[in-house]
Amino acid sequence: MTQTLTLYPGQLDLATLRRFVFTPQTVTLSDTTAETLCAAAQSVERIVAGGAAVYGVNTGFGKLAKTRIPDDRLRDLQRNLVLSHAAGIGKPMPERVVRLILLLKVNCLARGFSGVRLDVVQILLDMLNRDVIPVIPEKGSVGASGDLAPLAHMSAVAIGEGEAFYKGERLPGRDALAAAGLRPVELGPKEGLALLNGTQASTALALVALFDAERLFQAALVTGSLTLDAARGTDAPFDPRLHALRGQQGQIECADVYRKLMEGSSIRASHQVDDERVQDPYCLRCQPQVMGAALDSLRHVASILLIEANAVSDNPIHFPDTDEMISGGNFHAEPVAIAADLMAIAVSEIGAIAERRLALLVDPSMSGLPPFLVHDSGVNSGFMIAQVTAAALASENKTLAHPASVDSLPTSANQEDHVSMATFAARRVGDINANVRTILGIEYLAAVQGLDFLAPLASSSALTAAAALLRKHVPFFEQDRLFTPDMEMADSLIMDGLLADAVSGTLTLPSIQAS
Repeated sequence: MTQTLTLYPGQLDLATLRRFVFTPQTVTLSDTTAETLCAAAQSVERIVAGGAAVYGVNTGFGKLAKTRIPDDRLRDLQRNLVLSHAAGIGKPMPERVVRLILLLKVNCLARGFSGVRLDVVQILLDMLNRDVIPVIPEKGSVGASGDLAPLAHMSAVAIGEGEAFYKGERLPGRDALAAAGLRPVELGPKEGLALLNGTQASTALALVALFDAERLFQAALVTGSLTLDAARGTDAPFDPRLHALRGQQGQIECADVYRKLMEGSSIRASHQVDDERVQDPYCLRCQPQVMGAALDSLRHVASILLIEANAVSDNPIHFPDTDEMISGGNFHAEPVAIAADLMAIAVSEIGAIAERRLALLVDPSMSGLPPFLVHDSGVNSGFMIAQVTAAALASENKTLAHPASVDSLPTSANQEDHVSMATFAARRVGDINANVRTILGIEYLAAVQGLDFLAPLASSSALTAAAALLRKHVPFFEQDRLFTPDMEMADSLIMDGLLADAVSGTLTLPSIQAS
């Protein structure tokens, strides 16, 4: 049964956005929205009738802002704006990202500070609810003056141009609307500009990446605990007194999770008598510090993106109470860009320390397990090249995590001379997430393999459940076989949230929503 989201403009919360990303819903507007938009549209009519030059209403755009447009050409101005700015390139953005862009754009416009009519908001809402998904190329925005090209491709469908997916088929925009029983909207003064200005594309990309990163973070707590037990590491570094003295909240929470995940394991107790190791390597004992820092960072990112999801970020901003339009710079996506850069670093570090744990497991001098986690090594290579794959991905993330927000290239004949690069900053986090998901998947496979070698010693109930989940789908690696199918299965168990669910009976894993 399809869920319904009643949208109160400017009041989206993190939980609602997360549900929308993973379980698309039908969206309706709150009862007062129509009245708000009607009042705003009437204000725009008064401004136009007054004859004063207002940017984007009766002037050109960007460097052409000094060009006055006659009243009888105002509708042409808005339509041409959409068509000329639909200059994106690359493969289409994923459907869940485009759906979120539509929701965020409706959320922004419906607040009543953009000067658009109800008809404009309604066509976007109808497209969302009837699964008319605009084809939005992934490249072409610098994240300033709004996500112009991506939002232009979205808006083109609303006016019967561009392309859209409908029931899996890629169609001309007008045909997709017709197939869904919809008609294009004709844009009035200010409305094309209101559609194109804004940070909704970069924010949607960042939010989707954030929710995926949250699942990776939770999975990494489990895979890291599995590795710790498979390597017969000590639980001493997770003593709560240590972490309380430092005082970092994420670190304290993560240490608590590791303790609970390992509670009841007979493996740790078995090695304490004759183990000569004084300290475990950093990749084992410093997990709370690294993962805690990642958690704190992701929570900061979440707070920034939630504000942006509810923001009025177009230009000029319309104040209907006083019939004013004030030009500013709310479209500049620097908050999103810097947040996305921080997220990229945090997720890359989750993968980096996981790769080091994996390297430890395949090294018999470090783990005490058979070389490369396989019987008859030499004849069998076991996990040798799987670890190479993880190393390649971790290294790739070092380049991908380079901050995008520190770059800027002037556009629009130097009128827009500092840009945020937020759209790329957010988009590339998806690539980092994909790499980290594979790294964690390989670690998951390796850690469970390691635990199997330690039988009949038993791990904790939580970690045994996590291992049993994998073994339902992937058998013990007895001898060399094609490795990629195993990796893909482990990936899916992580990304679908099933690995985190497997330990949910023992504890609640931390989320990006700070407690």
